[in-house]
Amino acid sequence: MDFGSRPILVFWESTKACALACRHCRASAIPEPPPGELSHEEALAFLESLTGFERPPPVLVMTGGDALERPDLLPLLERAQELHLPVALAPSVTPRLFEAPLAQIRRRGVKAVSISLDGARAGTHEGIRQVENHFAATLAALRLLRSHAFVVQVNTVVMRDTVDELPAVARIVRDAGAAVWEVFFLVPTGRGAELDELTPEENEEVCHLLYDASHYGFVVRTVEAPFFRRIVEWRREGTPPPTGALYRRLVCELRGLLGGPDGDSRAQTKATRDGKGIVFVSNRGDVYPAGFLPVAVGNVKRESLVAIYRESPLLRDIRAARFQGRCGACEYRDLCGGSRARAFAVSGDPLGEDPACAFEPRPAAAAVRAPGLVTTS
Repeated sequence: MDFGSRPILVFWESTKACALACRHCRASAIPEPPPGELSHEEALAFLESLTGFERPPPVLVMTGGDALERPDLLPLLERAQELHLPVALAPSVTPRLFEAPLAQIRRRGVKAVSISLDGARAGTHEGIRQVENHFAATLAALRLLRSHAFVVQVNTVVMRDTVDELPAVARIVRDAGAAVWEVFFLVPTGRGAELDELTPEENEEVCHLLYDASHYGFVVRTVEAPFFRRIVEWRREGTPPPTGALYRRLVCELRGLLGGPDGDSRAQTKATRDGKGIVFVSNRGDVYPAGFLPVAVGNVKRESLVAIYRESPLLRDIRAARFQGRCGACEYRDLCGGSRARAFAVSGDPLGEDPACAFEPRPAAAAVRAPGLVTTS
């Protein structure tokens, strides 16, 4: 797939409105939609513009806030179906989800839905979501979505408060019949700037744990931790796992809860990153490389997303792996490329190095892995 001409995922923050106020919220969501969000007519024009990408068109992920807070959700889904645009939803677990016309949403072509589960205990999950009884409601939501034949994805944020419960969350993912476990590595932006990230060395150990978890029947992928792909490549080549205390503790618990691996690894390793295969459209139509990278490169109210994605100088630099520091010198800079959002959050440079990665590159090997790319170390 040519990520220079089209993304595979377009995330649309369809509204900032959300009944929750989660501690790590990227969007800093609010109870009511603010002025300036895409109107119904503007949203329809945005949907139609997506047909300008080559077929198959990218998957449109309607997120927020809470996508279910848009009053015109069903008409928008109906139009997307007429345009043959695949749509996935990322709603919040609120009473609105349990009242939503899920059968009608399913009939309008939505096959996949993702919801967040940030701990294996009520205290951990609700400490982040800040809603009493939200843990039980999330488990009920998993069952409800499966009963409507949705492909379910579970999203989990990794930080100091949640890392020890990852094995138990993996068991919930498997037992719920979820197809995908997407693990978000904290980026200090939005309300998440107040939370405690892991060290680079701990991130490495968690990625090894996630590779092990990918052998239990569900796809594992990461957000803002593209170095996971390097770990997957190493493990598939026979590199042994680390010996650090965090990894040993987590993998021991994983095997105690789930038993030995029961299949091949289903770790996802597509070489996408913020701005390469992925693009984000805000509630106001501003276009960013990703939701965690608030550097606007255009606005869909004024120009086509197709033109913005293909012609933005920043997106072109990201796709060409024209990075600074260790990321620019790294032999894995095309497969991985580091988190552009975290580089920006820490240094103010979206092309800077990812401080959450522990790997020290071998500059001489970079040209072998990424021929023709410009190295700016």
